[in-house]
Amino acid sequence: MADPLVRVLAVWKGRTLLRTTDGTGIRFFSMSELPQPEVWFYLGRGEEPGESGAEVNYLGQVLSTEAAIRLAPESEWISLREIGARLSDLDAGLLVEAVSLANWRSSHQFSPRTGRPLVAEQAGWVLRDPEDGLEVFPRIDPAIIVTVTDEEDRILLGSNAMWESNRFSLLAGFVEPGESLEAAVMREIEEESGIRVGGAEYLGSQAWPYPASLMLGFKARALSGQDLTPRPDGTEILDLRWFSREQLKADTSILLPGKASIARAMIDAWLDES
Repeated sequence: MADPLVRVLAVWKGRTLLRTTDGTGIRFFSMSELPQPEVWFYLGRGEEPGESGAEVNYLGQVLSTEAAIRLAPESEWISLREIGARLSDLDAGLLVEAVSLANWRSSHQFSPRTGRPLVAEQAGWVLRDPEDGLEVFPRIDPAIIVTVTDEEDRILLGSNAMWESNRFSLLAGFVEPGESLEAAVMREIEEESGIRVGGAEYLGSQAWPYPASLMLGFKARALSGQDLTPRPDGTEILDLRWFSREQLKADTSILLPGKASIARAMIDAWLDES
């Protein structure tokens, strides 16, 4: 903290501030520009954005509402969902890391064994019960997200109950205890659509701090010999549709996930296939 080259990423309610007028870079602070930190964590070491290119240490600091509004109006605080796709790899990685750790620190203030307050150690990466020594580490919840296609190479997209009716995305869900990733793919798709799939193939992953997910992308094919009429559960998923590439490209009323999400990257990859 005494190093003049330390750069601090300020986080408030999962949001941060930008430094550039075109909205493509995170604003970093020196220690003297922020209040004495109560919740902070080490984010790593890397090159400082800009002309200097100096190697610096990065910290994340969680601000109170009062401190955040003193720095900038609420309208200037931007979420990862809004800005993620326009950030550099360094800025995006630091922001995901900072928001993830901020969420963890907010939800794990007390020992799950005794209820005693936990204290932060190891630069904010471990919380410990000072009396019995119990250590609590950052939590990650694995979730699968799936590009489901049929024999005609149509894609299955669903509309969540929490979204507007014309917003569609891939089906996804959390991995349950004792379950493999492939089993989670088959279970979640059948639960949410009534369609059985097989041949789950891993595509890639994305850290998604809402609040602590690791999204694991797969593709799978609907099994032949079944009724492929989608049957949404009516609770979580209200609408399910098969789309060809031509239909999805032509229907401008359909809203797809934001470009910062793995869901959009997977849909775009399918659209680009011949």
